[in-house]
Amino acid sequence: MKRFWEQVAVVPGDGGWRVTLDGRPMRTQDGAAQVVPTCELAKMLAAEWSAQGEEVDPAAFPARDLADYAIDMVAPDKPASVARVLRFAETDTLCYRADPDEPLHKRQWAVWEPILADFEARTGARLERVSGIVHKPQPVNSLATLRVRLDELDPFTLAALELTTSLSASLVVGFSALDPQSDPELLWEAAELEEHWQVEQWGSDALAEERRDRRKADFLRAVAFAHAARAD
Repeated sequence: MKRFWEQVAVVPGDGGWRVTLDGRPMRTQDGAAQVVPTCELAKMLAAEWSAQGEEVDPAAFPARDLADYAIDMVAPDKPASVARVLRFAETDTLCYRADPDEPLHKRQWAVWEPILADFEARTGARLERVSGIVHKPQPVNSLATLRVRLDELDPFTLAALELTTSLSASLVVGFSALDPQSDPELLWEAAELEEHWQVEQWGSDALAEERRDRRKADFLRAVAFAHAARAD
């Protein structure tokens, strides 16, 4: 598709902020008004339009796509989005560890335990640690507490959390990354600990490295999106 606009702008409107192309306000892919909660998030969306050349790359709009998902899918049914995120608490990567006599267990404890302990302190939800692959249900009270915390999130933050949690296979990592004081790079490396361990043992290949880099970039963009959605 050829570029069809000259000017990209961010304007207040409809209780939030909107991106306009040559004065025309953008709509979501389902046709709803694309209204985002902060000026910073609108600027993030606008930057994607401004960065396009003569030929438009449909894959170069991750923030736009996430905003549309928040408006079209999350906002109309927040409980469904909360349920999708909460499922990861039952099998959270940071809770499932190698047997204590295995070398990997020591690294998991050193890297994961501080993150998990901080998550528990901030949310008030205690999570069970499991050695091995046998599933162990998380405490009902903890899941109820987490549900309340997730219900408090706005649709844009929740949409970003869905993505960070699914990419990291960890609600602990995804939720922790919402903290503006967190280090998303370190959190991602924690989520990838077992993958890095396997590379150390058996090596890697170019395709696997490319996939890891792509997933990391997606994670970091989603974190930036969440922070921008809560900036004002």
